[in-house]
Amino acid sequence: MTQRTVYIDNNYVAEQDAKVSIFDRGFLFADGVYEVCSVLGGKLVDFEGHMRRLRRSAAELELPLPWADEALLEIHRELVRRNDLAEGLVYLQLTRGNPGDRDFDFPSADLTPTLVLFTQAKPLLESRSGREGIRVATQPDWRWARRDIKTVQLLYPSMAKMAAKAAGADDAWMVEAGKVTEGASNNAWMLTWEGVLVTRELSSAILPGITRAAVMAIAEALSLDIEERAFSVEEAKQARECFVTSATSFVTPVIAVDGVPIGDGVPGEVALRLRAAYIEESRRRAV
Repeated sequence: MTQRTVYIDNNYVAEQDAKVSIFDRGFLFADGVYEVCSVLGGKLVDFEGHMRRLRRSAAELELPLPWADEALLEIHRELVRRNDLAEGLVYLQLTRGNPGDRDFDFPSADLTPTLVLFTQAKPLLESRSGREGIRVATQPDWRWARRDIKTVQLLYPSMAKMAAKAAGADDAWMVEAGKVTEGASNNAWMLTWEGVLVTRELSSAILPGITRAAVMAIAEALSLDIEERAFSVEEAKQARECFVTSATSFVTPVIAVDGVPIGDGVPGEVALRLRAAYIEESRRRAV
């Protein structure tokens, strides 16, 4: 099995040689943020948007980020090159670093943060879920109240995904006060029978998806009506179409919610149209 080259603290090393201290605050407190960039044809998709969100997340946690975007772009590209990655993902994780011991208080501001990046080869364009759609099961949204920060504390989304799979679904939609917040790792959308695209408005309740923003711009260019608001589980079950958006799955049709078929129970025309348009635009703008 070919070993990947990963990046950690200014070095490119074989994955089996990468080490992080047991005192790193990412390990002890989930004190860190992350981003994931898709790779198509060996190029990075929506890189600028992901770096902008990374800086916002870090700033919200008062987390130092001493690398310029140009330096981070070079690291991404070098990893893609060294791992001969044509299609897949580059994962970046930034933590507050290793203060040498465990303490709830933030360490001094001059602590060097830990930066880790690695690649994952993965089919994105011809995925089964993209062709056939996915089934989602709703789960209570028991996450913290600052979901707009892309932190590494992902235990509950992982638990929600596993609960959804135990219920016979492919993924989870989080629900709070009867309204869908977002998917376990994506933004949730529906299309009304009147032809209006609906997705939850940006707030601390959801992550400001980079793919969400790109798809919204594409939808506007296609003259589709968009309404940013929360929608209920019952609305989704009665919708013409549903789908999710994320950097790892692009636009993926949702064909059932809690076992209830959406529309005709097959991937919807609008979702597939948006998926194709997003892929075309991503290929054109990838760096």
